[in-house]
Amino acid sequence: MHSDLAYKTIHELWDLMNNGLLDPQDILESCRENNALWEPEIHAFREHYFSDVNVKASLQFLPSGFLGGIPFAHKDNISAKGFGTYCCSKILDGYVPPYDAHATELLLAAGGLMIGRSNMDEFGMGSSTEFSAFGPTRNPWDTSKVPGGSSGGSAAAVASGQAVFATGTDTGGSVRQPAAFCNLVGLRPTYGRVSRYGLVAFASSLDQIGPICRDVHDCALVFSIIAGHDPRDSTSNPTLLPDLLETLDDGIEDLTVGFLVDDLGDAVDAEIREKMDEWVGFFSVKSKGVLPIDLGSLKYALSGYYIIAPSEASSNLARFDGIRYGPTIETDDLGELYKTTRAGGFGPEVKRRIMIGTFALSSGYYDAYYLRAQKIRTRLKAKFDEAFKEVDIIICPTSPEPPFPLASKVDDPLKMYASDYYVIPQALAGVPALSIPGGFTKNGLPIGLQITGRAFDEATILRAGKAFEREHDYISKRPKPPADKGGEN
Repeated sequence: MHSDLAYKTIHELWDLMNNGLLDPQDILESCRENNALWEPEIHAFREHYFSDVNVKASLQFLPSGFLGGIPFAHKDNISAKGFGTYCCSKILDGYVPPYDAHATELLLAAGGLMIGRSNMDEFGMGSSTEFSAFGPTRNPWDTSKVPGGSSGGSAAAVASGQAVFATGTDTGGSVRQPAAFCNLVGLRPTYGRVSRYGLVAFASSLDQIGPICRDVHDCALVFSIIAGHDPRDSTSNPTLLPDLLETLDDGIEDLTVGFLVDDLGDAVDAEIREKMDEWVGFFSVKSKGVLPIDLGSLKYALSGYYIIAPSEASSNLARFDGIRYGPTIETDDLGELYKTTRAGGFGPEVKRRIMIGTFALSSGYYDAYYLRAQKIRTRLKAKFDEAFKEVDIIICPTSPEPPFPLASKVDDPLKMYASDYYVIPQALAGVPALSIPGGFTKNGLPIGLQITGRAFDEATILRAGKAFEREHDYISKRPKPPADKGGEN
């Protein structure tokens, strides 16, 4: 049985390959075995390529590099030439891009082996991966629970050993929250660090591609591969990325740590509050000192995000009209073409956000909603700047609750949106944030610890995450496969 190999980290697999103890074919076979075991139960992929002989044959032609032969799951909104990129939406069903996204180019050039397109909330709009046109994804830790969203398929694929790592996109927490729900490491880079060229846009001023991995070392490695300036993206930042692996083990003795003070009260799960106390205790001992940080009422950040993101989505998704993209119907009435295409092509959450965004941008309401939301964003960024004069990093939970039951929030969007409370502020401010495994509930569900840093200072949050990881064994745990659960769902 090869199946245990896919649960190893990239650097562990490279050590084994360098010592001649395995080859890339063994790793692919491990992922394939886990796919056969897990995928019928959790649905991590919109489509996968394990049965494609060309994928196996491509192993002998992979370029040398950091990822030579390492299988990864690629989120379904990141373009890959010759492979369907549907954003898990009916309106893009059958669309095959003629080019690679910048991140795709870099991962393939490094020798990564793309073994499937991971399932996701349609166009990245959701926090549970229940809003996919191709059906929901389940959490491998408890298949009655959600894996987070919108990159839930990516997180579930890694947690179940179907991929060694995965890509995700983070508009308002969609890398970090799924990583937290699946006991993985997920990084939202500083806005502009990773090119958005080839990423199907949801909210252009917020979207960022980020890695979902088993440990902090792998996360730093994959991020180092996909980061960098790209002239094809006007928002791509030319700031040079330091050698993240060189400083990863430097410790945190020189850092002052802030812990986030919030106003959620009893809305935060009691077990997560207990873990927060443990985290503060750890950083109090290991760092220079720990201070409380108050960014103001974060509920305003949540409100601001759910005006800005839908407004940008309303604009970006206007291109899907049945003419250039999407299924075309036979009609001489242009209005009927738009109406029929979009009514049948978009799912309920996408329609909801388009309507909210269109309303917020409409004449007479722009100042009351969109402009005010942008003022909240500016104020929040100033709050972060002020906080980082006192501290080097800020810690808080990734989510105010553990993974929640499937279908428990799909009919109550406000409850669903509230689960993004801790991950939206960083997206609005454009600063980097890392989610790492922070413990488990009494029922064995993962809890995520989030570490936020200054803009373009991913190196510091990664070494802080590594310092915590070294002292805890959370990353070594993995979900029980279906055969060990007595066939229960």
